[in-house]
Amino acid sequence: MKVKKDWLDQLSQIELPKSYFVAGQYAESKHTYPITNPATAEFMVNMSACDEQEVNQAVEFARTVFKSGVWSNLAPRERKQKLKKLAELIRENAEELALLETLNVGKPIQDSLNVDIPGAASCFEWYAESIDKIYDEIAPTSNDQLAMIRREPMGVVAAIVPWNFPLDLASWKLAPALATGNCVVLKPAEQSPFTALKLAQLAKQAGIPDGVLQVLTGLGHITGQALGRHPDIDCLVFTGSTETAKKFLVYSAESNMKPVWPETGGKSANIIFADADLDQALDKAIFGAFYNQGEVCSANSRILLEHSISQQFIEKFIEKAKNIKIGHPLDPNTQMGCLIDRQHADNVRHAIEQAKVQGAKDYVIPLNLDEDLDPTTYIAPTVLTGVTPEFRIFHQEVFGPVVSITTFETQEEAIELANNSIYGLAASIWTKDIQKAIILSKQLLVGTVSINTVDALDVSTPFGGYKQSGYGRDLSLHAIDKFTQLKTTWIQL
Repeated sequence: MKVKKDWLDQLSQIELPKSYFVAGQYAESKHTYPITNPATAEFMVNMSACDEQEVNQAVEFARTVFKSGVWSNLAPRERKQKLKKLAELIRENAEELALLETLNVGKPIQDSLNVDIPGAASCFEWYAESIDKIYDEIAPTSNDQLAMIRREPMGVVAAIVPWNFPLDLASWKLAPALATGNCVVLKPAEQSPFTALKLAQLAKQAGIPDGVLQVLTGLGHITGQALGRHPDIDCLVFTGSTETAKKFLVYSAESNMKPVWPETGGKSANIIFADADLDQALDKAIFGAFYNQGEVCSANSRILLEHSISQQFIEKFIEKAKNIKIGHPLDPNTQMGCLIDRQHADNVRHAIEQAKVQGAKDYVIPLNLDEDLDPTTYIAPTVLTGVTPEFRIFHQEVFGPVVSITTFETQEEAIELANNSIYGLAASIWTKDIQKAIILSKQLLVGTVSINTVDALDVSTPFGGYKQSGYGRDLSLHAIDKFTQLKTTWIQL
């Protein structure tokens, strides 16, 4: 296994990307913005910041390529082979991609290398394999008629993805969109463009025609807004905050009524009953609250405990949290890195302080950071007890390593607490009574219920939420609905 020095040596041998990718090549923008390493505060590059004119050029080229049919009219099996080749190339370049991911967002290198990058490759491979297994339909009609129902690609798709899982979440959008014959303009989060730019190069290497995948780097209120308002974007898919998703819905209404598919925030509840396997529940509760520094939309950031086990559980939970190794993201022993930037870390600190003012008791795991790390972007795992629905943090998506604990007495109270949220992305139930678990799962207003585990996820099952967690669905064959439109053709015989 590589050690920290090995990763730093590899970093010194690669050139960090700084140009956006359009029409099959990298291009310099007349505007730039700085990107720093969030773990160390070191400056890395001045990244191209695409303006409205550059967005227009990319969309225009995508439209030309889509109309040409070099991708949209390609036989499904040929698209399949090129996407499978892209999956292979992602695996072959896994170390460089993992390094770029960790540099951008500060997550542990072992998570980037063993989870994020393989996950992206598997996603492309899965949708590649699905291409020639999806059939059109013949509708039931009278014998003198024939009605055919076909799926056709939307055209030019804009995909706007966040910074917490940059390559993985990009693949969730790109793989089904490309598999169904669309051209895609991808805008990564301004903080984390490195792996998206490398992916564009690998897509070209895999034989995907120029213009089918373009990557526009830049600021959300300029580059992202230009895509949202563009009259020649046929569909926009977005993962990010609920607040930003609502803006894209407005942009759609103000332009061409393009369908917008949002996957947004969450405040997931982890309901633990007294009859649960507490050792397993403890381990998974740590993971559900603190994995990826808590920067997960479906993080189980609200633990709901049956009152009779609350004290015992809290004591063991805090002891387990003390064992999390926090450190340099390029150290393979690190289990938790830093947050994405100082502003976000300050917002998390403010949420913690506000909860304490409202009466929460906090347990903070001590930080012991190396001198080369920036302490302003590191937040220690924090446990807040005594939290009730009156507290702002009970409802607020903090997006950091902060978990609030609330107790309940009855099943009905547990469900009421869990559903007391504007979000509805995910929830977990812990109990040995499977009948109780299934009955309660039907009452939870969320897109995914995990029973005796947390945040269960697979490319074969849809991911998305209820309420203000958005109505978009990523993963599974259901995701293909977003990127195709149905056409009925009638023939009178």
